[in-house]
Amino acid sequence: MIQEALKEIKRGSLEIIDEERIEKLLKNYFENGVNYTVKAGFDPTAPDLHLGHTVLLQKLATFQKYGGIVQFLIGDFTAMIGDPTGKSETRKKLNRDDVLKNALSYEEQVFKILDHSKTHIVFNSSWLGQLTPYEMIELASKRTVARMLERDDFEKRFKAGNDISIYEFLYPLFQGYDSVYLKSDIEIGGSDQKFNLLMGRHLQRSYEIKKEQAVLMMPILEGLDGVNKMSKSLNNYIGVTEEANDMFAKVLSISDSLMWRYYELLSSKTLNEIDELQKKVKNGEYHPKKAKEDLAIEITTRFHSYELALNAKDEFDKIFAKKELPTDLECFEIKISEPIWIAKLLVDIKLESSTSQTRRDIAQGAIKLNQKKITDEQLKLDIGEYILQVGKKKFAKVVLK
Repeated sequence: MIQEALKEIKRGSLEIIDEERIEKLLKNYFENGVNYTVKAGFDPTAPDLHLGHTVLLQKLATFQKYGGIVQFLIGDFTAMIGDPTGKSETRKKLNRDDVLKNALSYEEQVFKILDHSKTHIVFNSSWLGQLTPYEMIELASKRTVARMLERDDFEKRFKAGNDISIYEFLYPLFQGYDSVYLKSDIEIGGSDQKFNLLMGRHLQRSYEIKKEQAVLMMPILEGLDGVNKMSKSLNNYIGVTEEANDMFAKVLSISDSLMWRYYELLSSKTLNEIDELQKKVKNGEYHPKKAKEDLAIEITTRFHSYELALNAKDEFDKIFAKKELPTDLECFEIKISEPIWIAKLLVDIKLESSTSQTRRDIAQGAIKLNQKKITDEQLKLDIGEYILQVGKKKFAKVVLK
């Protein structure tokens, strides 16, 4: 049982530091019923999570299955400082109101994955905000400037002659001190946080709390394009608060190869179940599209419900497979005194952001009128009823009077 649990915990991970400690914690749980703590920090820099964020949440849920008590740390104190997180400049600092608003949104979202009874939500302002100047200086004395410059983004900025604020050096120290205060047994995070995660081990040793946390690092999830990391700025993300229909359709849009990556990092299926599914797909017993539908239903159910997931599948089949129109087709009635240019009309009803974007989409064959592609970017529409479509998911019925 211990090896089976360890196999699931290691699943999809990039690197584990002190795997032996994790195995000892599991052994103590299975033999003596002793729980252990697993820390993960989240800076509330945005109100909504996407599936990339849930890679860590899925791993935390796995630990909860095998005796882990999750320390879900909301970095309200550190979010107001800003962390470069591998970038070439300091991340924008948030004000207190934004931090608390975003933190509340996080709390509402994470329990769609985590077990509430095995989760402690903690805010690091409750201890970091209480440090005295003397304690701050003591903390700063635990690391040298030379060691801090070993962090990759600090080193690059230093060599490039770019500014590094003194308080930025404090960020990894604060994150490490979180582990000292919480006496965490394990900390997990993204691969880009290795320096900060190891700081927790170092400070636990420096403060002599009689333990050194193990560290487990997870990879960064690729977005819908299968190349870049999932990011809102790249518009290749699936938000956990998206409508069920959009969530289902986006999962269906990923490539067959990326599907297995999502299964490994996001699915609740065991590794044995996924291996069996892969074998069936490979030998032709199970169609890859059906495997992808199963994944889309699982993920949509997690954040909505099974009923809404099935409705999303029916809607997807209706629009894409059967070439029918969506049931919730929005209707616009517009009065005109003369024929209206198609580009202006699409902007007016907000199917397009601009007339120039409309021209580009027409050139790419992405706009349909009554389910036929438009090729004339100067097309004008007179009085009548029309079904307009942009891309695969934007529809509208327009009545011109």
